[in-house]
Amino acid sequence: MIEPNYIIALISFYLVMYITPGPNNAMILASGIKFGFKRTIPVILGITIGHNFQLLLVCSGFGKVFKMFPELQLVLKILCAAYLVYLSYQILGSFNKIKNKNVKPIKFYQAALFQILNPKAWSISSMAASGFIIGEKNLVFSISYIVFVAFLVCPIVITPWAAFGSIIKTFIKNSLIKSVIEYLLAFLLFLTAVYFIV
Repeated sequence: MIEPNYIIALISFYLVMYITPGPNNAMILASGIKFGFKRTIPVILGITIGHNFQLLLVCSGFGKVFKMFPELQLVLKILCAAYLVYLSYQILGSFNKIKNKNVKPIKFYQAALFQILNPKAWSISSMAASGFIIGEKNLVFSISYIVFVAFLVCPIVITPWAAFGSIIKTFIKNSLIKSVIEYLLAFLLFLTAVYFIV
């Protein structure tokens, strides 16, 4: 029987980890701004499935690879930061770019595979594995529960980022305000990239 305090702690952990700014939320926000809420749903689902698979791997022991090769995390941080800089560049002029039929939203599998490069996702998985696995005897049940709760909480918590992006795209008609928002978001993304490196 799982203690209520354990459930509350696990849910609270995921709420804080998933709602705070990071590469996934930046990607969802950018997609919401450029393509609207509906076309961002595959991104949300891709992140959820990709991260849960990652969580399963780490809880099953793959996380030890990072302890053995800590320089691997630095490589991931650099790659992720580079992608965030690319995203920040893509946001600029995104309200006008959407009129271009060649511009397409991120696909489900691309969002899922992005978790490989996302250092925050690896950190969440590592912290969940180290903090919430209940002993060796209940290992399978414990891992299943951790992944199941993440599967429920993740899409609920990251979805508002898509909604916020979609609201910006839909309701702000003034081109000057849109440009200010684009540059502000691009700058925040760039700062996030710097944060991951530093």
